[in-house]
Amino acid sequence: MWKYILNRLLISIPILLCVTFLVFVLLNVVPGDPVALMMKEKVSADVVARVRAQMHLDDPWIIRYFRFLWGLLHGDLGTSYKLQRSVTDLILQAFPRTMVLAFSAALVSWIIGIPAGILSAIRQYSVTDYFFMGFSLVGVSMPVFWSALLFQYVFALKLGWLPVAGFYGWRYVIMPAIVLGWSSAGLIARLTRSSLLDVMRNDYIRTARSKGARELAVITGHALKNALLPVVTIMAIQVASLLSGAVITESVFGIPGVGRVAVDAIKSRDMPLLQGSVLFATILVILGNLVADILYSLLDPRIRLEK
Repeated sequence: MWKYILNRLLISIPILLCVTFLVFVLLNVVPGDPVALMMKEKVSADVVARVRAQMHLDDPWIIRYFRFLWGLLHGDLGTSYKLQRSVTDLILQAFPRTMVLAFSAALVSWIIGIPAGILSAIRQYSVTDYFFMGFSLVGVSMPVFWSALLFQYVFALKLGWLPVAGFYGWRYVIMPAIVLGWSSAGLIARLTRSSLLDVMRNDYIRTARSKGARELAVITGHALKNALLPVVTIMAIQVASLLSGAVITESVFGIPGVGRVAVDAIKSRDMPLLQGSVLFATILVILGNLVADILYSLLDPRIRLEK
């Protein structure tokens, strides 16, 4: 297993380089001057030229890219153009808030998605099945920003149960976690349903039933363990995706996480900060896929990662 993990980590290095390179090229193509965005008041051309020289923005983009890679090898993601602070410090400062939101949303998606998928599979083509699958379909289909605005209007403005936005305690996490988790719960529910239905058609399930085992014991003791294998894989990847991709939710609910950091970096063309945010998100996705593969091999002894 350790050999497999090492190989996966080595393969991820060119992936990270490609991601940083694409982000760097795209930011150089997009029109706009980060120095002009930094200056709130009109200044002379000499001041702008001096600031650009200090920030090495007049150097060819390929030189600036290799300068970024050299700093990356030494654990330095650079300094934010706008905030004049270490990119690493800014990301690490924002990451705990994103982590709380992501794990809360993942917990919501699991609590909703897995029971909904199991009940839909047990009562296939019934009213319960149609209800849960319709509910999950709405969660998958509805854009996150729209469901976020809808929840804010109903539960914050009209009912006053929860705060509209911010991040000042556990009550501020409930609504964004439900919004973000609902969209993921739909995928978990549909995958759990299809996987459980597929497993329940196998011969060993019919054998267990023919021996007189109760239906609940057949499902929980025989079918569910094998049916949840692909679900667990998606769950591990889902956590990494939530950690790296909660941009819209953090923006709508005013949560100062990594997503908000990336959005602010895009608005101000803060290249070091955006590169660091994208690199951080890519690492999380790669690690999530690696954890999913390891969990899959642990749950199913027939799978050997070395092969």
